[in-house]
Amino acid sequence: MRKAEPKAKKTNTGKLKSAGLKPVAGKLKKPASKKPSKMWELKLYVAGQTPKSILAFSNLKKICEEHLKDKYNIQVIDLLKAPQLAKGDKIFAIPTLVRKLPVPIRKILGDLSNTERLLVGLDLKMAK
Repeated sequence: MRKAEPKAKKTNTGKLKSAGLKPVAGKLKKPASKKPSKMWELKLYVAGQTPKSILAFSNLKKICEEHLKDKYNIQVIDLLKAPQLAKGDKIFAIPTLVRKLPVPIRKILGDLSNTERLLVGLDLKMAK
């Protein structure tokens, strides 16, 4: 008696390749880019939508658009809604900006209105 061979899974590799994906050992993976992208991970801790919190976000967004283009991710954390999240980054004042990536971790307090100080704090500009 002959054993039935398992059926091969049908995949449409033509569609995968056109989408920039390569099938690898049954999983889909995007090909590694030739140039490593340096993503900036930023967390802005605020307490509600106060004028100071809104100003801090606005100032941060402006600097990121001017200096980092599409290489940043801003996570706004409202400590009125989730106060337990302050413990992880040791937040003691608000608003506080925490730069997680690139390392080293940096913290900047206040509404981020001092552009020079913000650029130096984020290591986007050398201190004078």
